[in-house]
This record gives sequence, structure tokens and C-alpha cells, in this order.
Amino acid sequence: MTSGPGPGPGAGAGPAASGEERRVRVVLVDDHRMFRTGVQAEIGDTERTGVDVVGEAADVDQAVRVVTATRPDVVLLDVHLPVGGGVEVLRRCAPLMADAQQPVRFLALSVSDAAEDVIGVIRGGARGYVTKTITGPELINSIFRVADGDAVFSPRLAGFVLDAFASTDAPPVDEDLDRLTQREREVLRLIARGYAYKEVAKQLFISVKTVESHVSAVLRKLQLSNRHELTRWATARRLV
Repeated sequence: MTSGPGPGPGAGAGPAASGEERRVRVVLVDDHRMFRTGVQAEIGDTERTGVDVVGEAADVDQAVRVVTATRPDVVLLDVHLPVGGGVEVLRRCAPLMADAQQPVRFLALSVSDAAEDVIGVIRGGARGYVTKTITGPELINSIFRVADGDAVFSPRLAGFVLDAFASTDAPPVDEDLDRLTQREREVLRLIARGYAYKEVAKQLFISVKTVESHVSAVLRKLQLSNRHELTRWATARRLV
């Protein structure tokens, strides 16, 4: 298991700069068009990076169709997608991951650094998990490493995986947390960490009004009165 992107074949200017002609074919799966555009701009200059973005998808059904049609080397997969999330994409693409001749490998790329999200997609078959704070060169490097079969994680996330697979006990079910949608959980964690609504909106690529709506829903479902109670609730469950 490898923690952190480190130097490697995808770092810096990419393999083309060292005379290599290798290309890694990638599909981007994320429900935010602006984020996909940003990633494409960062990594998609194939002559410079060696990464060839061959498809994009915004939801589970579209992701399965595009991945099946293009058979990329690596799929950059957001954890939180409408109707099922990244875990559902992994479940439906399991035969492609198991193909001995041309395996499709998945690298989770998410704003979330929550243990249950990391563990969920790794159990589903993803080869790594990095957060959206990663730099362009680090992401390129991670893509090449996953294409080579390595497991790559943002440094603090590797411990979650080690702890989860070292334990034979299933994590307890939190019925209160289960009432929340994936997006509501994202908003909850950021609010509990002290982010202002505008900062949450920027982090999640949504509007301030949408943030306000999610916060209201979280408070209602958890029967809390304000963000101070929400912070205490999240801290008690080690969600921050």
C-alpha cells in the first residue's frame, strides 16, 4: 500500500518529457461539470501529461455506460454521485475491474475525507483514494501509479484503510447518520469544522442557498436547533 503521490512516472511534465510515449486513458466521473472542466484542463493536455481523457460522466448510469464503452485504464471517481454513489458504479463495473487482460482501475477523487467514504470505495474495489486538495502533478502521478496496479492514498487516509482491514469487527450502524444523504453529510462535516456557508458552497461547487437548504434538512432530521449543537453532535461521533 502506498501513501501519498510521491515522485513517479506521472509527476511534473509527464512521461512525454522523458521520451516515453506511454499514454493512460482516463474517464472522469463527477456530478459537477465545472469540476470536471477544471480537472480536464489540469491533466488533459496529453502531450504534456501523458493522460488521455476519453470520457466524462455525471451520474451512476452514465458512468457505467461510458466506462463500459471506452474501457479506460483508470477512472477518476467521485464518491458522492446521484442515485447510488461511487460504490454503485464500482459494483456495476466489477466485471471490468476483474478482467485479467485489460482491467479497468478506479481512483476515488473526492472532497470527502471521511473514514466511511474511504473504506466504502476501497471495499468496492477502488485502487486508491485522494482528496480534491491534490495538486495537478500529484494527480497525474497518482493516475499513472494506479494504472500500474499500485494502491495510492492521500497520506492521512491510508490509516483509515489499514485500521478497517485490520479489524474483523464491522463498524456500528449509526441510525441518525443514516438518515442523512451523502451531500447532507458533506455539508454537515464542513459546517462542523467551522466553514461559513460561502466557503461550503465553494468547496462543494453548489450555491449558498443550496447549502442553507441542506443545513436546514440536517438540523430537522437530527432534531438539532443550531450549528453549535450540530458541531457538538458531529464532534461526539468523530466526524470532524
